[in-house]
Amino acid sequence: MMQAYIDQTADYVRKQLANAEAGHDWWHILRVWNNVKLLLQHETADRITCELAALLHDIADSKFHDGDETIGPQMAGEFLSKIGVEASTVQHVQNIIFNMSYKASLGDVTFYSKELEIVQDADRLDAMGAIGIARAFHYGGFKNRELYNPNIPPVAHHDKESYKNTTAPTLNHFYEKLLLLKDKMNTQAARTIAKQRHEFMEQFLSRFYDEWEGNN
Repeated sequence: MMQAYIDQTADYVRKQLANAEAGHDWWHILRVWNNVKLLLQHETADRITCELAALLHDIADSKFHDGDETIGPQMAGEFLSKIGVEASTVQHVQNIIFNMSYKASLGDVTFYSKELEIVQDADRLDAMGAIGIARAFHYGGFKNRELYNPNIPPVAHHDKESYKNTTAPTLNHFYEKLLLLKDKMNTQAARTIAKQRHEFMEQFLSRFYDEWEGNN
């Protein structure tokens, strides 16, 4: 029965995100789901909760719903209840979705669980390395942002609203989030992977600045 819940959820999410922005589409979900399964090889947690949360974590990302952070958990809860998932698991998945994002960490987070840590790590890993670079520039293009502007320096976001409302060039996002993720991983397995992806992003940035300045 547990596998049936996962299979039904994967099918639902795949259809729901068929036309989503490429950084937050089914392929992103699949990568995060695979990351979760990888981390679960090294961590002890409730597998069904982790996998369902990974599958549903971007079912209605607030960035594409006028900043409303309640739609995603609500949709996830309604779907899981409809297919018969136990109420306590539904609530746990909703709590993970509501609290796992980077912007959520800039506010008051009062919910913690091992499952949250694993799904959060899995999602953050997909924001790093080669995939993270591709996603960052794709979303920047989606929002019609500059690639880089040396006259607009990165800023440290200390609250959710500041982070949510930024319109800075895409390269600033590396300093305002992506390069910070390595030290925010919860699990040892994720920290090991994050170190490699972090180094790749640093190499990319070094090459980017060289090419920007014509130092080839």
